[in-house]
Amino acid sequence: MKKIKNEVELVKKAIRVGMIYAEKRGVVKFESTDSANEKIEYLYKLLVHDNLIQPLAKDQEGLPGMKHKLAIWVSKQLPNDHPLLK
Repeated sequence: MKKIKNEVELVKKAIRVGMIYAEKRGVVKFESTDSANEKIEYLYKLLVHDNLIQPLAKDQEGLPGMKHKLAIWVSKQLPNDHPLLK
């Protein structure tokens, strides 16, 4: 996987956007005690289920791959002039 510029910040943004998406869909209510890794895994699986992102290959399925997929997903949701995309 090629590292994306600002990937860490994009993952944080993806978690915030993904939580809003999931809660509006009514499928989950995140708690303050949920870890970032739990949120990443849940959001990845939800987005794959909803056909919003392509699933990882079985041998690449893991937290780093999920973070990468979420970063790509959120980067496509942001406007072209967003600071995280520069």
